[in-house]
Amino acid sequence: MKILFVVTSHDELGDTGHKTGFWVEEFAAPYYKFTDAGYEVVVATPKGGQAPIDPNSEAPSAQTESTKRYYNDAKVQDVIAHTHKLDEMNASDFDAIFYPGGHGPLWDLANDAKSAQLILDFYNAGKLVGAVCHAPGVFKNVKFDNGGPFVKGKNVTGFTNTEEAAVKLTDVVPFLVEDELKSLGGNYSKTEDWGIHVVEDGLLITGQNPALVRRCCRKDDRPFKIIIKKTFLRNENIIYVDATATGGRNGHVKSSNGGIRPGS
Repeated sequence: MKILFVVTSHDELGDTGHKTGFWVEEFAAPYYKFTDAGYEVVVATPKGGQAPIDPNSEAPSAQTESTKRYYNDAKVQDVIAHTHKLDEMNASDFDAIFYPGGHGPLWDLANDAKSAQLILDFYNAGKLVGAVCHAPGVFKNVKFDNGGPFVKGKNVTGFTNTEEAAVKLTDVVPFLVEDELKSLGGNYSKTEDWGIHVVEDGLLITGQNPALVRRCCRKDDRPFKIIIKKTFLRNENIIYVDATATGGRNGHVKSSNGGIRPGS
């Protein structure tokens, strides 16, 4: 099993003079989840070479077991320092595609034609497409041949407007992920700020924020779809939308204690 991770090359946080990039936790937790399970992960960026890290994801409060492992792993840091060029990637060479977040993707990957084509190629080939936190913003310009938005009619989630307001970047980012997904016709849902929320709609899996990848679960040798779902889900207090159970229609939000309430 071979998985393509697509990471941002963008490192400027608008006109603030501050830096941005990818969120370490959102890369490290799934990276180790997959590689520990025996899967090969290839990392690509629009520019190739060094992928920029969002400095805020290096703050002490943002550290987890996965990030600590990353900072002590010279081999994986070398992977980030020498990413492949996105233009050289082909969906036929992989089994799934995954986008870690951070604010960077809102500037480059959201407007990257190659990224958009890859998403369609994976999806049309019956392969999983995953994105977490700000990364669902990469679907902004993804359209089918008939011009219809990729997320139209699909159950999706991503970083919320109120979470963006909480980090005081509402007026800095080029667009708000929640607003964009709604404007594209996506069936957007969310939980409380910084809560755990993942949405599955067939081959498309999206997560609201880094809380989804904060706690690693055990190595699992079951089919890849279970692995990628476990990447987004913590082992406790799980909340998710399973659209496959409703034929792709508006699903239900289910919790790990078995409760069900109507999807929002």
